Amino acid sequence: MKTMRLIALLMTSMLISCSTLAPKVNESDINAEAAKAYAEIKTKSKISTNKEWTAMVQRVADRIAKASGENFQWEVILIDSPEVNAWCMPGGKMAVYTGIMPVLKTEGALAAVMGHEVAHATLRHGMEGYIRAKQQSYAGILIAGATVVGGQLLCKTDECRKWSALGGVAAGFALTFLERKFSRGDETSADKKGQIYMAKAGYDPKESLVLWDRMNAAKQGAAPPEFISTHPSDQTRKNNLKGWLPEAESVYAQSPSKYGLGATIK
Repeated sequence: MKTMRLIALLMTSMLISCSTLAPKVNESDINAEAAKAYAEIKTKSKISTNKEWTAMVQRVADRIAKASGENFQWEVILIDSPEVNAWCMPGGKMAVYTGIMPVLKTEGALAAVMGHEVAHATLRHGMEGYIRAKQQSYAGILIAGATVVGGQLLCKTDECRKWSALGGVAAGFALTFLERKFSRGDETSADKKGQIYMAKAGYDPKESLVLWDRMNAAKQGAAPPEFISTHPSDQTRKNNLKGWLPEAESVYAQSPSKYGLGATIK
């Protein structure tokens, strides 16, 4: 009994210490850490040499960033990698993977994807998750100082393992930014806001619906059922976007520049 009481006292002491040590994190701190992680990713990733795709990604990113109205330190890179993926860190640091480009087929579909990812940043979804992760880390793993080995063991996705292998701040971000999936509510609100961003940027918002047909075809039926996924199903997302389309089309009608579907991705 004495041993059990001693263990209980030690655990209580540790929890109190963890609560006391939990960091007070603000947005500027997170954006600064994101910028450091992004710098590591840029220097250690294979950047695409496809000039046409790079130019397209840059102009779409510029237009979506402007449409968002956020005063972030925006930046984008095109990473030469087969992943069908794109992301936007807290503070506006973005990346698109070459693997997604053939799936998208149009510049307008790229605008839909980037609008969605930018919306996660402007709605502070990643920032909120990162704050929770930083605070929780003091009761377990020090995520901000994650080691390469620790990251490799804890990561569940190949993308997370790649970031973790870079070491430094990127390893910490691998565990907090990549592994803490957005909730269904976050995904839905980012879909809605992203559709508005693409319309405001001058891209036909109807392309956001077609995008999910292409994404579903690219998965070849490999996606898990919606009820066991944190993400809404592709069909649910398409239905939601269709319901929001009148509002987005109204925004598109008022956009001073109209690019329609933009260029075709070859």
